[in-house]
Amino acid sequence: MQRMTQPAFTRAEPDSRKASLIEATIRVLAVRGAGGISVRHVAVAAGVSPGLVNHYFDGIEALVAASYTHLAAQVATALDAALADSGTEPRARLHAYVAANFDPSIADADALATWIAFWSLVRARAAIAALHEDIYAAYRRTIEALLLACGVEGAALRRRHAIAITALIDGLWLELCLSGTAFSADEARAIARDYVDTLLASAVLETAVDGHQGLGGVNIDKNAVVAPSHFDD
Repeated sequence: MQRMTQPAFTRAEPDSRKASLIEATIRVLAVRGAGGISVRHVAVAAGVSPGLVNHYFDGIEALVAASYTHLAAQVATALDAALADSGTEPRARLHAYVAANFDPSIADADALATWIAFWSLVRARAAIAALHEDIYAAYRRTIEALLLACGVEGAALRRRHAIAITALIDGLWLELCLSGTAFSADEARAIARDYVDTLLASAVLETAVDGHQGLGGVNIDKNAVVAPSHFDD
C-alpha cells in the first residue's frame, strides 16, 4: 500500500496567512487604536493562536508596520490606475492623480481610524516613523515628476509645490472622511483642481521671472517686477 505523504507547504500558504493577519491588525487598530493593540488581540481577530502570529511577524510593531505598508500599497495601486487611465497630456495626468485621492476606495471613512492609529505611532516608534517618511517621500516624488512634465522648472520649486499639493490633499481627504456633509468628493476634486491650476500658472511666472524671460521670449527685469498699486492713476 502506498504511503500517503503530507503535501509540502507552498509559497501561497504563508503569504495568505500573513495577509489574513494584516487584515486582522487593520480591524483591531480601527477599534482599539494604537494604544490598545497586542498580539493577543490580533490573534483573536484572526482566529489563530498568538504563537502563530509571532511565527509570521517579529512582534506587534513589525505587524503594524506591515499593515501600514499594505494600506499604503493599496492607495498607490489606486493612484497608479488613475494615472494609467488619464492619457498622456501632462496637466490631465496631474489632475487625475490628485483627484483620485478623493475616490471612495481611498477617502474611506471606515479606514480613517486605522490611518490615525498609524500616524499616532510615527512620533513614538522609530521604525514606523521611517516607514511613514519613505511612503510620503515616494508620494511627493510622483507629484514632483508630474509637475516637471507640466513644465515646472527647478527642483526646489517642484519640491515646494509638491509639499503644498500633498498638504491640500491631506486636509481635504481628512475632512471628507470626518464629515460627509461639509463638502462632497466632487467639490474636493474641484477645489484641488483650481489650486493646482493656480499653482501651475504661478510656477510658470516664477520660472519666467527667474530666467529673466517672460512668455513669448520678452525679457523681464527681475527688480522691476512689483505688485500693482491701487493708488496709481
